[in-house]
Amino acid sequence: MSLQEIGNSIKERRKILGITQPYLAELANISVNTLYKVERGQGNPTIKVLLKITEILGLEIQTEVKNKIK
Repeated sequence: MSLQEIGNSIKERRKILGITQPYLAELANISVNTLYKVERGQGNPTIKVLLKITEILGLEIQTEVKNKIK
């Protein structure tokens, strides 16, 4: 999943819940600018920031580690 897709998911969920960017940023203890960049797929958010946002929105991040050595 790309940063753009993650950002779109966060933005869609935030809008469904009727939460403004400033309020979500406050709840996640991040700047509005950081949230704006995350939703636009820009920047390079840390896992910690993404986890804060997704926890508040009731979303889940899944990771997968693949072994490329055969």
